Amino acid sequence: ALTVRFITRRFIGDYDPTLEMIYRHVAVIDGEMVHFEILDTAGQEEDSLQIEEKIKWGDGFAVVYSVTDRCSFDEVMRLCFLINHLHASPKRSAEQPPVVIVGNKKDLQFDRMVSTEDGENLSKALKIPFYEIS
Repeated sequence: ALTVRFITRRFIGDYDPTLEMIYRHVAVIDGEMVHFEILDTAGQEEDSLQIEEKIKWGDGFAVVYSVTDRCSFDEVMRLCFLINHLHASPKRSAEQPPVVIVGNKKDLQFDRMVSTEDGENLSKALKIPFYEIS
């Protein structure tokens, strides 16, 4: 839903959250046309080789968790370290890809299992920007 919202500027409530998709999008950023290919993994990877191949594919990352799902938050640190490790190899450029941590479903306050402070603390520890959204 987050990816579809970015591309279409509309919220689509009816979608399959387990379906992996590649979205293509063109946007003007700072006066330049930027072509995006966005891989929405839907977090369904069963083994580490699948995850590693997808991380190698990317040039930037939004690591998204649900504030209503503590297990999804617990995966954030592991994924951020894996991104850092795989992009620090000698075959890659020395510059690390941009990464942000995104806490989703901010509007579901009564179902919240991860506090904003938890997200902020992880963000500070990893030195990665953090946002909470709905």
